[in-house]
Amino acid sequence: MKRYLLLLMVVPSLLVAQGRGGRGGGGGANANAPVTTTLLVPARVWDGTNSKPHDDWAVLVRGTQITAVGPRASISAPADAKTIELPNTTLMPGMIEAHSHLLLHPYNETQWNDQVLHESEALRVARAVNHAKATLMAGFTTVRDLGTEGAGYADVGLKQAIAQGIIPGPRMYVVTKAIVSTGEYGPKGFTTEFADMIPQGAEEADGVDGISRVVRDQMKHGADWIKVYADYGYGPNGETRPGFTQDEMNLIVNVANTAGRQVAAHASTEEGMRRAILAGVRTIEHGDNGTAAVFKLMKEHNTCLVPTIAAGESLTEQRDTSFHMPMVGGSIPTSLNRKQASFKLALDAGVTICGGSDVGVFTHGDEAKELQLMVLLGMKPIDALVASTSADAAMLGMGDRLGSVKQGFFADLIAVDGDPTTDINAVRNVKFVMKNGVIYKQ
Repeated sequence: MKRYLLLLMVVPSLLVAQGRGGRGGGGGANANAPVTTTLLVPARVWDGTNSKPHDDWAVLVRGTQITAVGPRASISAPADAKTIELPNTTLMPGMIEAHSHLLLHPYNETQWNDQVLHESEALRVARAVNHAKATLMAGFTTVRDLGTEGAGYADVGLKQAIAQGIIPGPRMYVVTKAIVSTGEYGPKGFTTEFADMIPQGAEEADGVDGISRVVRDQMKHGADWIKVYADYGYGPNGETRPGFTQDEMNLIVNVANTAGRQVAAHASTEEGMRRAILAGVRTIEHGDNGTAAVFKLMKEHNTCLVPTIAAGESLTEQRDTSFHMPMVGGSIPTSLNRKQASFKLALDAGVTICGGSDVGVFTHGDEAKELQLMVLLGMKPIDALVASTSADAAMLGMGDRLGSVKQGFFADLIAVDGDPTTDINAVRNVKFVMKNGVIYKQ
């Protein structure tokens, strides 16, 4: 009886502490704060669609939502509204980073193995607090964080801290540990006597019982999505090969989907991508060696591609200090040839492209380079913007609340100097950031 009474007292407070805020992923607004009304008056508004920006439009925000969008003269603001003039800027949806690792920092600072094995979880969380703030200030108001890489369920706590307004950061969708087949991931290279004792950067699972338990356990601990490694470099000679059989991949997706979660698959080989697509994953991450046939399959199954171009470019830059990110309109370096080829095949096949950079491999707050690189490799600026706003929102199942400047949507808004639909470099010049109606940068 005493145990039952204790549960009655503890469980409600736990649910509040977990930030079960529904579909919003954690906005971070103070529920007790007075409701304010703000009229934002930029030079132009880009609404998150393939349409050109609208000159002389304004946006009215009340509380956490957009309540009016349209020509400035048509919007009637209440007497108590605060007007913020944003001259020479484009007001647009807050950008979405669909492949983030807030608990990692650049590998030229500390190698991945050493981050997993030698940095405590407390140290990694402390870094992640700064990473979350830098991401928000760069204009990315939402992230899908695709794995803690050895830091357990720390992403769940980070999400809760942001949702409760304890720290500034983007609204988060998290996968917790991510899932690999036994022996597929790392750290590796230890003697056989100690190999089973080495902490891994993801959670191992195999077979019907093991896979079902791990997927459900990650969801129990707060996973909004499930991430699986469909392939990795663990062949006999270190070559990249699929990690799970088709039946195992099917099971992962089935268990996750039954519980209302979608699955993201790390995949770079044609066979790894094919198995993941046929299993029903929502997104393929990377896709470096995708073929015309596999991208055609992606299109048929409505599977999105998150190309993570910036990760490869950044690793090249870290290895060769004389290398610098190419400018939009300039020549494409040979290090990006393979990515350019697969990216073009995906575009030609009509695959939905979502914006995600694999940030953590490089510096948090520099996520905008992914948009620049998508344009460098052949996308139109406005299509790269759609990929990182409304397309990402639709992929997250939030296309009716995020990623566009529309009445009734969450007030996740940024203003950039210039017009990013004609010059993608403008996304680096973020002058104003609002998330969930709260101004973080002005």
